[in-house]
Amino acid sequence: MHISHDSLSQLERRYRVQLINSLSGFKSANLIGTQDALGRSNLAIISSVFHLGADPALVGFISRPDTVQRDTLANIIATGSYTINQVNSDIWQQAHQTSARYDSGQCEFNEVGLTPLHQPQVVAPFVAESRLKYAVKLESYQTIELNQTLLVIGRITDIWLDDVALKPDGSIDIERLNTVCVSGLDCYHTTERLGRLSYAKPDKPSVIID
Repeated sequence: MHISHDSLSQLERRYRVQLINSLSGFKSANLIGTQDALGRSNLAIISSVFHLGADPALVGFISRPDTVQRDTLANIIATGSYTINQVNSDIWQQAHQTSARYDSGQCEFNEVGLTPLHQPQVVAPFVAESRLKYAVKLESYQTIELNQTLLVIGRITDIWLDDVALKPDGSIDIERLNTVCVSGLDCYHTTERLGRLSYAKPDKPSVIID
């Protein structure tokens, strides 16, 4: 099948959105926890979190245009604090439900049945049921002119994870945490590891090391 540029532009909007969102394949599923200036908690599922660098430890995500109320974005800008909580197979349905358009006065934690967890020195709440979570301090945000989405960049300050997943070399076995991923807008998946490969060098074939 070939879908040309002209054909793409003529597709029904929701069909086109599903199609384009599916093209990038599996994406990480994360819950972003925030708190407003009045202390009210907010929780939103995000599938656009990505690694930016290890030193300093930076992470980014894309926020949709702020043409309507975006509590997550507004809270991050107001407080400079947010948490990123990996979604696992025990909470994937509750996590998805946070994408509903609740009113600003409603707390997604309460609405979907997840537990807010507060840690010292971190303004934003964590998700107690998440098995890998980290605190992030806002560093910058900027509008992408092509489509008016916003690129949000933060510095990772603290990490909490189940001991069983941390390997001696510092890598994390996310399958031990029952982490799930998402494809398209609403399809969730568990994964099966094929293996870890050795560092790639031009004069030596990579081999499975784990």
